Amino acid sequence: MLIPIRSFDDAKSRLAGALSAEDRRHLARAMAEVVVRAARDLPVWIVTDNADVAEWAPTVDAKAVAVDRTGLTSSIAAATQMASDQGFARTIIAHGDLPYAVDLTIVDGPGLAISPDRRRDGSNVLSVPTDAGFRFAYGPGSFHAHLAEADRLGLVVNVVDIPGLAWDIDDPEDLPPDWAELIVRSQSGASQPDQPSQPGQTSQAREADHGAN
Repeated sequence: MLIPIRSFDDAKSRLAGALSAEDRRHLARAMAEVVVRAARDLPVWIVTDNADVAEWAPTVDAKAVAVDRTGLTSSIAAATQMASDQGFARTIIAHGDLPYAVDLTIVDGPGLAISPDRRRDGSNVLSVPTDAGFRFAYGPGSFHAHLAEADRLGLVVNVVDIPGLAWDIDDPEDLPPDWAELIVRSQSGASQPDQPSQPGQTSQAREADHGAN
């Protein structure tokens, strides 16, 4: 499991009109802890070059991995190669701002498995074989770019549509209603509820074949 985290200090700058810098830092850390827990029993690598984040990682039983790359796409590509070099056949990449994530292990192959954001634009969680030569393309429109890459490689595609994985935090209107409680739970060491209360409790997975005849 790869979770890229650039920093807690400058996280979620677009929330500046709604939250103070301190609250944004606490919220970013609390959401990252939710995502780590959602990895269940999988080994977790926190992909970061930030000393503060690297110091935090062992406190949640994760390993900090520095790749000395700039940009999300190149960092994930480098970390995926590291995972392949260490014998991991697949990797799951999850953004660290999924406050309702419960179980990331359901985003699984054999080809590309991907959980888009609720706008079906970004790639909140995806999983690929580490030796597939998959070219990541994070940024606007990454969901469709990653589907196109799977088609190029002839990979079977599993689109995992689950509300708890689709809800990421970019703008003030994305803030979960219980964001303050999330921070308190994180600071107190309390566990997350087993199921998300928002934005829904239903799940649906849709499988499709891309590039397969």
